[in-house]
Parts: sequence; structure tokens; C-alpha cells
Amino acid sequence: MSALVIGAGPAGLMAADALLRAGVPTTLVDAKPSFARKFLMAGKSGLNLTKMEPLAKFVQAYPTGASQLRPMLEAFGPEDVRAWAEGLDQTCFTGSTGRLFPTAMKASPLLRAWLSRLDGMGLERHTRWRWLGWDAGAFRFDTPDGTRHMTPDVTVFAMGGASWARLGSDGKWADQFAARGLRTTPFQPSNAGLLVDWSEHMRTHFGAPLKNVTFHAGNLTNRGEAVISVRGLEGGGIYPLGPALREGAALTVDLLPDVTRNALRDRLAKPRGKQSQSNALRKSLKLPPAAQALLMEMGRPLPSDVDALAGLVKALPVRHAGLRPMDEAISTAGGVPFEALDDGLMMRESPGLFCAGEMLDWDAPTGGYLLTACLATGLWAGQNAARYHASLPPVTQKKR
Repeated sequence: MSALVIGAGPAGLMAADALLRAGVPTTLVDAKPSFARKFLMAGKSGLNLTKMEPLAKFVQAYPTGASQLRPMLEAFGPEDVRAWAEGLDQTCFTGSTGRLFPTAMKASPLLRAWLSRLDGMGLERHTRWRWLGWDAGAFRFDTPDGTRHMTPDVTVFAMGGASWARLGSDGKWADQFAARGLRTTPFQPSNAGLLVDWSEHMRTHFGAPLKNVTFHAGNLTNRGEAVISVRGLEGGGIYPLGPALREGAALTVDLLPDVTRNALRDRLAKPRGKQSQSNALRKSLKLPPAAQALLMEMGRPLPSDVDALAGLVKALPVRHAGLRPMDEAISTAGGVPFEALDDGLMMRESPGLFCAGEMLDWDAPTGGYLLTACLATGLWAGQNAARYHASLPPVTQKKR
């Protein structure tokens, strides 16, 4: 056997694709009963493949790992993702925000077409094969047929991070790496909701969106939408701030980002007459009910000084208890640091072993960035694994 890919998510599938295209016989294994379960789950609400924007702007969306990912994204960026999907007979369209979706909206048709193509290229694949670590240099697996050992010429690891364990990304591979003396960094939640202990007054707003607001945490800023849930705040408005929030940065929200502080002060300075403060605020600020509720929840007692009140609306502190648990996060940071890998994603301390996808220590927001980088790193690792394989002496290939 020549090449082994462990983990059948988008990164692993792309690595296998690259190896097969290079003429390297490849076996792909996964611990779950079927392939790409997290990919399929993500596609249930509409499969966001990538974001159609210039590469320079695209790369800036990655809060960590951007410099290391750049060459991989240059080799396989948004336009390449579109071409790849259409090459699998999946027509695509670009939404109003620049996000690219397959016309079918789901992941399953694309996955079926991809697996069919890989099968036609000679892929050998197995499910319910859980990697147990190394045994005297061989890879040991627990399989439906008992313990199996494999000694490939080259291997690509693509076993995901440590979120959504029920779908296969449990992060347990890090223990095997540690036992082997291979470097990893601790996993941390990424693209996770924020825990907020709401008062009873917020109950009627559970499920309501906060729209057209801007969130700030540390040096990160994001304008987007977040939903008020029973446990806190969730959504694309919050997720990109994860790197700052998990480091303990305070969160503030600008409830009216299109209105200046001076303009707000002028509105608030108007006499309110016999109106209650809440009614006067509602009429002068014209906040949606959810935003008005958040202001009262986090800002009371509201300052009587007009300038201070305007400042509160522009930078409302949101008390919270940190990010949701890691297994509830969409993705994770942590894993194999880029410093432990060469430019081809091969482990410096173990020639012939490559890593890809969410196993690598990088952050990406939702909106197509996460999936694109998984595909790009999988392709990069697979292509470099194929080059490494080609450099091996024939006698080495036979013995391994």
C-alpha cells in the first residue's frame, strides 16, 4: 500500500483526491459509519462553500494562521472552490453577501458525486476504522474485523478538531500525538456562542435577532447579527470575536452603528415631557425591541446625563460568562502548530506524516472561510505527500 489518509472530512477527501490524481494508490479511513458527517450536518441549513471576494480581503478574515494559510489559499481560493464544485456537476450561485452556495443547497449531492469520482480513481475506503496510535511503527486501528495494522509509505492526518464529537471530531488523536512526542497546542472553542445569564425580563426576547449592530472585543470588530437565546448570544455577529473573547476581552455592542454619538446626544436631549424614560428612549432612539431590551438589561440604571447615555448606546458592555463549551462550538483552534510542520505541511519530526484541515492550529469565521481552508490545506497536504512519495527510493516504498 502506498498512501493512507486518516479522516474523511473535506480535508481528508481533498488529500485523497490529490494523491490519486498523482497516481498514488490511496486508502481513506474514518472512525464513523459514514464519511464527512460534520460536512453533511453543515449543509443541512444551506451549504456555504466559500465567500466570493478578492483574495487579499479573504485572507484577512483569518484571525490566526493567516500568513501560513496564504500560499494554500492562493493555490485554492474562492474561484477554485467554485470550479471544483462545478467540476462535480454542482451548479452554484452567489448570494447578496458574496457567499457561494451550490444550487441544491445541500452537501449530500456534492459528497455523492465526489465519492463516486474518487471511487472511479481507485480509492480504497473503510468506515468504522478508529485509529489507536502507533504499534512498533505501524498504524493500529480498531475495525469491525478486529485490530488491523497498516504501514503506508506516506500518511495524511485529517481527523478534525475537538468540536462536535458525535460527528467524529473528538480531538482524541492529540493524546496519540503526545504519546509519540509530537507537538500540539491545547484546543479552544472557535465560532462559539456566548454564555449570558439573562434576567427574567429577557425571556420574551429569546429567539429574537439583534440586527444591524456592531460588536467589539479586544482589537476585533464585527458588524453582524446575533440571536438572543435562552443561554446567551449566538450567530455570525459574535463568532468572529471568539479569539478575543476566549482570552478574556470585554464585549461591547454599538446598537446604532450608523448614528454618530453627537447625533444621538441631540436626539436624547429633547424634552421627554410626561413620558417614561423607556418610552422616551424608544421614540428617540427607534431601537428594535430586542436591542431596546438589551440596553435595559445591560445598562440599567441608565445614566441621566445625555452624553453618558449616548455613549452607553454606542458601547454597551455585555456581561457574560465566556464562550459555550468546546463541543458545542462550530470549530476549534489549537491542534498541530504550524511551527511543527514544514512548508508542505509535513511534520518536521516525522518525515512522511502530513496534517491538514482543522487539525491545524488556525481560526476561521463561518461564511465559507472555514470550509475553504479545510479544502485548501487538504489539497496542499495531499499534493506534497504525493511529491514526497515520488521522492522515495522504490525499495523504500516496498518495505514501508
